[in-house]
Amino acid sequence: MPRTVQDIVDHGDELAKRFEDYDPRSSDERAPEAFAALRRAVLERAKAEAVLQQAVNQARRDGYSWRSIGSLIGTSGEAARQRYGTKQGA
Repeated sequence: MPRTVQDIVDHGDELAKRFEDYDPRSSDERAPEAFAALRRAVLERAKAEAVLQQAVNQARRDGYSWRSIGSLIGTSGEAARQRYGTKQGA
């Protein structure tokens, strides 16, 4: 869906007006602690995924089958291969 430069400028103006006209209500407020906790959890999950990827890579180098790996991580061998196999050796 091609857009003209004018379409983009008009859309930018519309967004700017919505931002300038926004008058937050107290019901719009959210606890920043909940967001911070969620962000920390996402970062920890990313670290855990990296550790798991390394462990899978090592297990494959040591001759473990995808079936064995899948069983250990709670999935099928094929699902484990699809998720972790493309990064083997990384």
